[in-house]
Amino acid sequence: MTTQKVPNRLAEEKSPYLLQHAHNPVNWFPCLEESSDKAKQENKPVFLSIGYS
Repeated sequence: MTTQKVPNRLAEEKSPYLLQHAHNPVNWFPCLEESSDKAKQENKPVFLSIGYS
């Protein structure tokens, strides 16, 4: 069985830190403004991660 990891939107970023998470199964947004707009449209909360390296 082969499992292929699909990259999320962080795969387009330049930051080495963000690129580390480009294959996480999370629909990450690189900036708060974009995620905040989407959360408002969908009436959902925002989960903010500030990193842990």
